[in-house]
Amino acid sequence: MSRSPPVSQKQEAPAMAGKGDLIVQEDGSRMRLSNTLYSNDSTFGKSLTESAKNFGHAKHQKFLTLLDCPNVDLDALRQLAWKGVPCEVRAMVWKLLLEYLPTNRDRRAATLERKRAEYADCIPQYFDVNEDVRTPDEKALHRQIQVDMPRTAPTLPLFQSTAVQQRLARLLYVWAIRHPASGYVQGINDLATPFFVVFLSEHVAGDVHTCDVSQLGDDVMLRVEADTYWCLTKMLDGIQDHYTFSQPGLQRMIHKLTEITQKIDPALYEHFENQQIMFIQFAFRWMNCLLMRELPLPLIIRVWDTYFSELETLGLFHVYTCAAFLKEFSGTLLKMDFQEMMLFLNNVHTGAWDEDQIELLLSQAYVWIKNPNTLSPAVRSLSTSKDALKV
Repeated sequence: MSRSPPVSQKQEAPAMAGKGDLIVQEDGSRMRLSNTLYSNDSTFGKSLTESAKNFGHAKHQKFLTLLDCPNVDLDALRQLAWKGVPCEVRAMVWKLLLEYLPTNRDRRAATLERKRAEYADCIPQYFDVNEDVRTPDEKALHRQIQVDMPRTAPTLPLFQSTAVQQRLARLLYVWAIRHPASGYVQGINDLATPFFVVFLSEHVAGDVHTCDVSQLGDDVMLRVEADTYWCLTKMLDGIQDHYTFSQPGLQRMIHKLTEITQKIDPALYEHFENQQIMFIQFAFRWMNCLLMRELPLPLIIRVWDTYFSELETLGLFHVYTCAAFLKEFSGTLLKMDFQEMMLFLNNVHTGAWDEDQIELLLSQAYVWIKNPNTLSPAVRSLSTSKDALKV
């Protein structure tokens, strides 16, 4: 179903969501909201008043009403989530959009129990084994993941926790063993972090990144770990050829970004040509990590609200988002030489960005895809070909 054009608009500050408002839990039951959000955006631990200002009381209620239905209308949920999801329902919305949770409320508790148990069974089967039993490739995989753990979101205290690193390492190892065609590559560790934050936020009141996970108990942390595993798996299933041998999916995305930029910003494209800048020199990481290293984690989480609403065409939508991201810096880049551009493009400063700027990028990507007449016939085929949309 085609979603309505996501025109970014300023929203009026609404009335505060009351202490007695209902929120729907993942299993379909209801609970009362406390006055502290299970928040996971740029200002962790917001009050309900601040959340209402961001999303609007009416929009907030639309999510609650939709999620409270016996059978959630996924098309309606995608359209609503496209413009951002309130923190306190984001975990459930993501699980529904990624089809980890069934739309039928009565089936959710049993589904979660089964999927979490299935993941738990994988731990002794694949991870908790004697080192002598592992093959040389499995030993190398285990070492590489362990090496990457301290590098994962190094500026966020949560991911410097040994307990969190152990759980991330475990789910990544299990994923790699169960997906031998692609296996683990650097960058997949980054892609697990938004899921971990969002699903942990269901169990933490206040600042997720400074919480003491040892106080949550192994059962809670195992649920977070399992949910992260399954949702990461679903996302990667759609872009698995990004991580197979020679990474053909990434190569296609970089080629498309090059082609799109040539059409939407010929001056910048020509400047790259003159300075002998190759898109693969900076865009490989943009595609491999889905801009995880170019944007702060809270903004990535907001981007993923939209990406999961466009799950079937996530790869293509990401390419156009990267094109909008690159064009944002066109004026600056045109004044730079090769060395300056390479330093800039590999360390883009977006720490002061907010959600308004992100929504403009997403809206621009949407307009380019849905209005192919703004591009040449060569690029137009990218948005009209069914195969291209799946990237």
